[in-house]
Amino acid sequence: MRIVVDLTRCQAYAQCVFLAPEVFELPGEEALLYRPTVPDEQVERVRQAAAACPVQAILVGEEVSAGAG
Repeated sequence: MRIVVDLTRCQAYAQCVFLAPEVFELPGEEALLYRPTVPDEQVERVRQAAAACPVQAILVGEEVSAGAG
């Protein structure tokens, strides 16, 4: 599964970091870092993180393909 984070929307609430720390990282006051290709064992955690994002900045799987055109 692939993800994309709209870093212009991201407000660094860090809900994604708490829910999927192996995919998302918020080092200090820098911008969010993330792995665009999600390991199979992290898929459910990333879906939860996307759902928990207060500004809906995380696009998951099918949404990534739809937004690319």
